[in-house]
Amino acid sequence: MSKRELTIITVLVIVIGIMGFLVSGRLYVRWDITKNKSYTLSKVSRELYKEIPERVTITYYISDKLKAIHPIPQEIIDLLREYANHSRGRIRLVVQDPVKAGTAAVAEQLGVQPQQIQTVEQDQASVAMVYTGIVVEYLGKTEVMPVVFSLDTLEYDLTSRIRALVSQQERTLGVLIGDSGKLWSRDFGLLDKALTGAGYKIRQVYPGEEIPTNIVALFVIGGVEQLEDWDLYRIDYYLQQGGKVLFAVDGVMVDTQTGMYATARQDKGLLAMLSHYGVTVEKALLLDKACLTIPYQIRSYTGAVQFKLLRYPHWVTILAENGNKSHPVTANFQGIDLYWPSPLTLQAPSGIIATSLCSSSSEAWKMTKEFTVNPEMDYLFTTEQGTTKGQYTVAATLEGTFPSYFKGKPKPVRSGSSLTLPDLPENPKAGRVFVVGDEDLGSTLVQYTQSERNLDFLIQAADWLGNDPEILAIRTRTSQVGRLDRITDPVQRAAVALLAQLINIILIPLAVVIVAVIRIVGRKRRMRATMEVSQ
Repeated sequence: MSKRELTIITVLVIVIGIMGFLVSGRLYVRWDITKNKSYTLSKVSRELYKEIPERVTITYYISDKLKAIHPIPQEIIDLLREYANHSRGRIRLVVQDPVKAGTAAVAEQLGVQPQQIQTVEQDQASVAMVYTGIVVEYLGKTEVMPVVFSLDTLEYDLTSRIRALVSQQERTLGVLIGDSGKLWSRDFGLLDKALTGAGYKIRQVYPGEEIPTNIVALFVIGGVEQLEDWDLYRIDYYLQQGGKVLFAVDGVMVDTQTGMYATARQDKGLLAMLSHYGVTVEKALLLDKACLTIPYQIRSYTGAVQFKLLRYPHWVTILAENGNKSHPVTANFQGIDLYWPSPLTLQAPSGIIATSLCSSSSEAWKMTKEFTVNPEMDYLFTTEQGTTKGQYTVAATLEGTFPSYFKGKPKPVRSGSSLTLPDLPENPKAGRVFVVGDEDLGSTLVQYTQSERNLDFLIQAADWLGNDPEILAIRTRTSQVGRLDRITDPVQRAAVALLAQLINIILIPLAVVIVAVIRIVGRKRRMRATMEVSQ
């Protein structure tokens, strides 16, 4: 090769390098090796441009200080950039530091919340205020994600908000608390926050009032002993109009306020109505070897207070492998935790499709007579284990045109009220029902047991009830952290623990020693051979 040719090649390489650097901000490649392609936009997100007549602006308010010390903001930017790249000009992305851009006041007014972080600069620790929030704008309307610092549900949150803005239809979810002793804001605050974070507007519906038809679905939580015929007629009428309802109910009342005791619920009609639809909630407690461990306070004979860790079979862990993989809600089921649940029995009437979503382990059993829930009386927990052991359904769906529970019956009347209920529709529409045998599934117990996956399960239920399969598909494929309690058999768990100890404490160090010995022996042989050759 001549000197001139070498010079030309060198110049070309430099030019190509410079050009590549200049376009690297626009052309980039991401390699997603996660099991469910969690960091790759789904088809519905890639084709959002088909639903967007006017430009959507996504503004990511991110502080440079946070971006400099953590990789998550750049990953968020990469995902947002994919939205813009696939939008054919319909989505505009703006990334800015609100402090440097002078838009901090605007960002906070829109709902982006500054967060405090601790930083260390020049050996000095200090607290800094940073922003990491997203605002979606379309034709003068906005949707805000106040704090974004994870990719786990970012695509779901963003795509659902963009679709809601463009369609100009709010995703309103009705919530009816059937137990007068419970409050939505107090007892289900975590669920409220999770549903709101998923883009739902919560509309609380009170027992007996007309159920609005503009809600995507209705959550009925509890009410077995308090909802009367007037209240149930409203729900039945809503379902006859094509409504979608989730029922979180159980057949046994557990009193934790005045003492740990339980009794079968006195049904005022709700359980009978569900049985008429095709699912029976048994007046029994479900117990399982696959369960949570709880700390329990006891007082010793000396009067000292002690804490005892107890595997509590009444708090059932539904394992991932016991989910129905063919149903959209449980396609990527990660498990849930239930508190004093009741098993379900399916017997769908004509025209109704009943599907079991998830079930207990095969080591579960029922408590049907003497309900013992006090952890100090755990010796009574297995009284009926021998006769009731088996696998039981705990959540199910029903689809179709439901037979009205009140058909052929006189319309209920409310004492002291002049209001009258509407007549049942002559031609009922197809609806959906989702039943889970535990009214505490989304309560504050979730925080106590770190069972946030329950909230994800209920959000997926809302998506399915709202008949939004594309959005639900995004939610169910997101990467989630696995649990460490999948091995429930104590013998198998001990064997696995022993194997892990042998590998880590004996085999790995032994392997290192063996490799070192082999290398030393080999080196001595080579040195000996070299010396013999030299001699």
